[in-house]
Amino acid sequence: MEAIRFDELDLYPQILRGIKEMGFEEATPIQSKAIPVVLSGADVIGQAQTGTGKTAAFGVPVLQKVDPSNKKTQVIILSPTRELAIQVADELRKLSKYMHGVKVLPVYGGQEITKQIRSLKGGAQIIIGTPGRVMDHLRRKTIRCDYVDTIVLDEADEMLNMGFREDIETILEYIPEERQTILFSATMPKPILDITKKYQHDAVTIKVVKKELTVPSIDQYYYDVKRKDKVDVLTRLLDYYDPKLSLVFCNTKRMVDELAQELQGRGYFAEGLHGDMKQTQRDRVMKSFRNGKTDILIATDVAARGIDVDDVEAVFNYDIPQDDEYYVHRIGRTGRAGRCGRAFTFVKGKEVYKLKDIQRYCKTKILAQPIPSSDDVAQIKAEKVMDRIATIIEEEDLREMIDIIDKQVNESDFTAMDIAAAFLKQALGTGVENETNAEYDFENTGAEEGMVRLFINIGKKQNVKPGDVLGAIAGESGMPGRLVGAIDMFDKYTFVEVPREYGREVLDAMKSAKIKGKSVSVEPANQK
Repeated sequence: MEAIRFDELDLYPQILRGIKEMGFEEATPIQSKAIPVVLSGADVIGQAQTGTGKTAAFGVPVLQKVDPSNKKTQVIILSPTRELAIQVADELRKLSKYMHGVKVLPVYGGQEITKQIRSLKGGAQIIIGTPGRVMDHLRRKTIRCDYVDTIVLDEADEMLNMGFREDIETILEYIPEERQTILFSATMPKPILDITKKYQHDAVTIKVVKKELTVPSIDQYYYDVKRKDKVDVLTRLLDYYDPKLSLVFCNTKRMVDELAQELQGRGYFAEGLHGDMKQTQRDRVMKSFRNGKTDILIATDVAARGIDVDDVEAVFNYDIPQDDEYYVHRIGRTGRAGRCGRAFTFVKGKEVYKLKDIQRYCKTKILAQPIPSSDDVAQIKAEKVMDRIATIIEEEDLREMIDIIDKQVNESDFTAMDIAAAFLKQALGTGVENETNAEYDFENTGAEEGMVRLFINIGKKQNVKPGDVLGAIAGESGMPGRLVGAIDMFDKYTFVEVPREYGREVLDAMKSAKIKGKSVSVEPANQK
């Protein structure tokens, strides 16, 4: 079936206006197939991955069916994670921007339930939520299903993997039998088929063929790397390719934490994301990644569901994915919006066979690459510096600088070439370490405007509290404690923000400081 234009579908003008404003004209394959079927009222089984446009595939027809004059809940959409629930809600709000009276409300764990109850009392035709929280509201009768005629199970396989089967079945029992049940899943394992048989009637199966799952603009490489060398290889690749934003995937929460700590310790502005983190932490990490203050996001597959950031230039499979499907999900997060992306996978020993399975499944080539040497990294860094210098030469007035260099050449034994080479060495960060204040780089610390963010190599596991950090900074530097900004504490390190004008003073003062009797190292965050 060929893709169709949205204006060929029998949709309300308000929905078409929302679609147009989002920049969509032609429907994706899953949308072309699913929208007419969902509009017909039939039960649907859709097999499609993240990034194929499936949210609009069920979102557009759901909005078409909603009665804006009835404030009661008419649609419930279940999502595996908080992030995905928020993303789906955001997209539905954009699609329904011009549909007056339609309210879309996400509900999820981690947010105060009393706040959600207040929002629900105002009425919401469409509720998107995680199974546990939706079930909680159903039991409290703060969500009522009397008028629900459509339920959507989004990322159904992931919800089952996370242990939500009983919750899903309980929720389905609350929904009136005269309803439309729509299920979307990347894979179709037996438990999914059991749910479709039990809770759907004459369901229409819609499938996006596998060849549409990979993104042709992604260059895919793999490296033969021993486990103990992975961090060194990762940092070398980050330095070599210097991606604007990077996603690093690990298979376990523990590895996410360990790698985040290791990269932080090496001066990279990296943060971890996994299901054991508090929601406020996850919010802060995602906000920081979206606005570019965090360069590197390290995540598990489940935690990464719902991440939709266009500027991701590189994806690193630090651990080879446990499922072929996950490889597709992972690399699909780069090369967005017509950009060229890169995907790098680390393998060792028998993992090479797993990589071959992935290549067969994706019908793609993953090319072996030699690990860049330290000389390669130095060379590429030098080339980037020279590119910046070429731009300055072409665009800036350098007469005053040339006079200063001429004077230096005439009054010393240095040649202009000596001076240029010294500047290049300094720009590459390989010059003599200068302990004076002028050497501190506060340009990319990820702090709020007017502040600088500092990294301290001590955290909660050393029984340190925010007050200890505040007291040490104020006591050692003489800076008023009220000027200290956000203090983010992790198990083995801490970030603290101080006013930019006090940055050098604080760093110098903390060189010989102790916190809770322990010597500490303090430096600007994100120095590379």
